[in-house]
Amino acid sequence: MADHPVLLITRKLPDAVEARAARDYTARLNASDIQYDADALISNSAGVDAILTCSTEAFSASVITRLPERVRAVATFSVGYEHIDIDAAKARGLIITNTPDVLTDATADIALMCLLGAARRQQESTAMLRDGKWGRWEATTMLGMHMTGKRLGILGMGRIGRAVAKRARAFDMEIHYANRPRLPVELEKGAIFHQNPESMLAQAEFLSINCPSSPQTLKFLNAERIALLPDGAVVVNTARGNIVDDDALIAAATSGKISGIGMDVFNGEPHFDKRYLALPNAFLLPHIGSATLDTREAMGFRALDNLDAIFAGRAAPDALT
Repeated sequence: MADHPVLLITRKLPDAVEARAARDYTARLNASDIQYDADALISNSAGVDAILTCSTEAFSASVITRLPERVRAVATFSVGYEHIDIDAAKARGLIITNTPDVLTDATADIALMCLLGAARRQQESTAMLRDGKWGRWEATTMLGMHMTGKRLGILGMGRIGRAVAKRARAFDMEIHYANRPRLPVELEKGAIFHQNPESMLAQAEFLSINCPSSPQTLKFLNAERIALLPDGAVVVNTARGNIVDDDALIAAATSGKISGIGMDVFNGEPHFDKRYLALPNAFLLPHIGSATLDTREAMGFRALDNLDAIFAGRAAPDALT
């Protein structure tokens, strides 16, 4: 209807999300799912009141300053918002929202998949089957690392980190974590806090990276910190690719310092370091942490909840600016 706010949706979203958007807004959909560059974002924003975008579209300071004045809000279909210049948005008075909470369980599930896949040499096992190399049974081949009862270090004990810890307790793992700040006792649930992340690394037979990307965490897992891990540790990253130093991690996986790695995120994705593909002990996924229909629908509904609040004159629950 003409009196509905005009909403630009920059990517193809699940049918239920687009149906709700079309019901409550004058929705401009991207049926062909073409990825918009900066100029396309600007041109398609003419006459628009709000934008529902994804992490694939970069809202740089230049883009934000060029947006039509009519655009009041940008709701990103993601938890992370590295693709948006928050300072520029604040300066312009542009409301930015994200979608926390709704992908916690799906991402934690993937972290456990990566831990198990790396520990039990899934990539090598599948290759053996697909390449027709499965021969006689041998007592000393394809030996992986047992998870049950081991020490799990969690870097970043936010919602996802705590969900990983919850799942790891089913394996009777001893949970160690580094976080700023320390969690309340009721959220720790027996996990051992390390003020200094390096002291946690020394305990981590398994390491799950779940912290946000920031200048402080850029290439956090470098050669010096990898050296602190117990020999044969398993390292999993389901947070952001730039938290690890690719050169250092690949070298450690090659030398045997690290027995296995599990990766759902990469530097520069989808253009990642192809050396990972040559590692037999690397369990690799193409950033599918939130890729369940339930989760993606929940993300879209959360983004629309925020926009609904804005256009009803209320504060958006997940406003970043």
